[in-house]
This record gives sequence, C-alpha cells and structure tokens, in this order.
Amino acid sequence: MDKLRILFFGTPDFAVASLEKLVTNGMNIVAVVTAPDRPAGRGLHIMESPVKRFALKHNLPVLQPTNLKNSDFIEQLRSFNADVQVVIAFRMLPEIVWNMPRLGTINLHASLLPQYRGAAPINWAIINGEKTTGVTTFKLKHEVDTGNILEQKQIHIDADDDAGTLHDRLMREGASLMLDTIQHIQNGEYKETPQPTSEHIRFAPKIHTEDCIIDWHHSGTDIVNRIRGLSPYPGAVTRIKSKLFKLYKAKFNPQNVVDSQIGTILAQNNSLFIVCKDGLVEILQLQMEGKKRMETGEFLRGHKQLIP
Repeated sequence: MDKLRILFFGTPDFAVASLEKLVTNGMNIVAVVTAPDRPAGRGLHIMESPVKRFALKHNLPVLQPTNLKNSDFIEQLRSFNADVQVVIAFRMLPEIVWNMPRLGTINLHASLLPQYRGAAPINWAIINGEKTTGVTTFKLKHEVDTGNILEQKQIHIDADDDAGTLHDRLMREGASLMLDTIQHIQNGEYKETPQPTSEHIRFAPKIHTEDCIIDWHHSGTDIVNRIRGLSPYPGAVTRIKSKLFKLYKAKFNPQNVVDSQIGTILAQNNSLFIVCKDGLVEILQLQMEGKKRMETGEFLRGHKQLIP
C-alpha cells in the first residue's frame, strides 16, 4: 500500500520522540506544524521549538502559524494533501484543521482514556496515587480528549517515579504506540472504539499555583504523591520562616501526632522533617527561592540557621 501522507503537529520534546520514531521508520512526513519561535532564558534569545529543530535537521517543511484559522495557513495545509494528521502536545485545533484529512487527525494522550482527560495527565495520575497509567492514540473530535480510541498501552507507575521520569517513559511508549497506530492505519488494519462512559472519570486540568501549595494537614502519603507529581516542574511549594521553598523529593514516616504539631519543622543531623496529620514527611531534595536545587543534607550544612 502507498505510504500515507502525514502532517505532524507538535512543539516540545514529548512530540519529538514520536516524530523521530515515524521518520526513522520511513513514514512519509510531508510537513511539520509547530509553535512560533519565542524569546526564552535570561537573555530572551529567540528559541526554536524542539520539534522545529528536529524537522529542520531532517529537511522537513516547517509551518509556524500564529493563527490556526488564518486563510493562508489553511490553504498551505490543503496544499500538502495529507491523508492523516498527527497531533502531539500542540494547542487545540479548529475543526477546519482537524477535519481536513480524509483519515482524520490522530492525537496521542498520556493517559488511558477516558481517564485523565485534560492538560496535565502525568501530574495528576501521580498526585492521585495511581499505580498504573499509559498512553492512548485516538481520533480528534469536537469535545476535548473524547474521540474514538485507536490503541492503548498500559504502564506501571513505580513508587519512585515523579512527573519527570514518568513523562520520559510515556514519551517513549507513546512514540512506539503512534508508530504502530500509523502502520495499522496505512495497512487498513485498524478499528475505532468509542470511549466508555463512566461516572468515575478523573480529570487532569492545567496545574495552577494553588495546586502546588502543600497542606500539611493532609496525609503523608498524599503529600509525598503531590511532591512527586509536581517534580521537577512546576514544583510543590511551602514556606519556612517566610522563605518560599520548592520540594522535589520526599518520603513518609508514619507516626502518631497531635494536631498542634502539624506543620512543625524538625532538623535532625542532616535530615529535615515536617509534621503532617499522620506522621513525618522527610524532605530529601529542595530549593530555596533564589538558590539552586540541592539535597537536604547539603542545604542544611549551609543554611541550618533558617530552620527553627
């Protein structure tokens, strides 16, 4: 069968893994659509997206629209005569774009849909203490993350996973799943399965500032999961002596405590503990505002005077 003509939409590293997998396996990528170049870093130097850098290295045409409904952009898309579009970690597409190719538009989502629809499925799966998650390829339609499922792959969430390590594992699994999906579509060996309906769907909205603040009145398990789910970005936060700290790694030591102790900070030798409702959360990695991220022992050797 003739190779599918594929238009690829994506911006960050998570999308690069799938684009690379498709390219190295001989898929016909006719063009790449990615975010416009933006100023970044302290010097506000203009930065190209990871997807753009990969595309240019492999001599793929690159489009960087600011308005996805712009008539000139729409005509550019039509000119590539794509059979299918692949969208990974890109902004929402208008219907005139996602409904353009004859075989539709395929999205990769970092959860086992219908669970964790939304912008931050990796973070919320860990925050909520899930033991498994996965990746899903599905057809785009009007309602976000609700289209027919094509393929899924489940993976285990390890106890020491954080959002960063889980991101990288899902990125790799997702790339393989997307290749399988495109190959099955190309060979006419695919089927679409409507997403199941359930009253117990958990959602994954964008992470906001208030989601990052640790409430020490919660259980130690929930607190450690929140720290894991927000590490390395955007980072769980708390205040110690009016200083703002980001917490990146912690473990829980169950103990009997009284309400008056909750939030108490304890430094013992080179260890740092904060009392929660059912024990002690030991902080293993942290970052004080204006300082670098460091192991707790290193921090205490230089800043022990900050701890009550």
